[in-house]
Amino acid sequence: MVAEIVFKMNLNLFKLLFFGILALPNMFANTLFAQGCSDAGFCTMGAMRPNQHYNHGVFKRLKSVEVSGYQGVTKFGDYVNSLTADLNFSITNKWAGQIKCPYFYVDGPLGKTNGIGDISISTTRFITQIKSFNLNVSVGTKIPTNYANNTNQNGLPLPMYYQSSLGTYDVIAGLSMMNANWLIAVGYQQALNANGNEFLWGKWSKSEQFSIANQYPRAKDLKRGTDVMFRLERNVRFSRFNAYLGTLFIQRIVADKFTHPVFGENYQDNDSKGLALTLLAGMGYQFSVKSALKLMYGHALVQRKVNLDGLSRDRVFTLAYELKF
Repeated sequence: MVAEIVFKMNLNLFKLLFFGILALPNMFANTLFAQGCSDAGFCTMGAMRPNQHYNHGVFKRLKSVEVSGYQGVTKFGDYVNSLTADLNFSITNKWAGQIKCPYFYVDGPLGKTNGIGDISISTTRFITQIKSFNLNVSVGTKIPTNYANNTNQNGLPLPMYYQSSLGTYDVIAGLSMMNANWLIAVGYQQALNANGNEFLWGKWSKSEQFSIANQYPRAKDLKRGTDVMFRLERNVRFSRFNAYLGTLFIQRIVADKFTHPVFGENYQDNDSKGLALTLLAGMGYQFSVKSALKLMYGHALVQRKVNLDGLSRDRVFTLAYELKF
């Protein structure tokens, strides 16, 4: 009887917190924006991904395919939509692999674009168990599918917010500690090259949309800076249902560089450095041992001054279906 009362109290408290988080957009909808990590990829890879399956002292990863739909809204009024296929598979009893490929559709004031996004590949190894926590490490890469040089219907170069690819080869590494209730993860991502984006304000000077275009950050030949990530997540799990609250910190420790129309190539924009902090809420329902439905909502609390890479979002919503086999 006592256990049942405690269970109901904890569940009601968690519901209150969860739906309180979902109410945040109505409070801050026009003032907050932060990096949309799902686009960059490293905080949804391997050991760093949210809402992971947990098995006490065991590295047990069945083969699975997850298909997720994502929508993010930017401060410029762009709607960024994606459909992502995420394949996870066991290699040995301690090693697992992941391949992830998104398809993007962007609709905004400067036009519409679509295309296949960057392909993410990673491998994860179970290291050891520390008390009740499983320790896992991941390494991976991100492979561009184009040079981030999409144009509008008139051939004018579009900013990074409209690009399906970031246009860079990236190296990625991460570490996580997880038990039934907590996930703590850190990650690192570094771009190895500049992309082929051509967006500069001057190229839009004769366009009727010039007043809109010059609000977007210039990103010609963009070389993204280095990011480090920290994720903290609290999960409540039942037999079929789980829910979680989390925070995602992404710190850009090296400034972005691009070709400035006055100062030339490798111009460093120091405003691109800094912290992006996002508050996350999610839940999942297990239909059977082979299938599950997942929901996630993200809302920003802190943002960087400038996002040359186009990864800022007001809010993010993701719906995913997972099939194990």
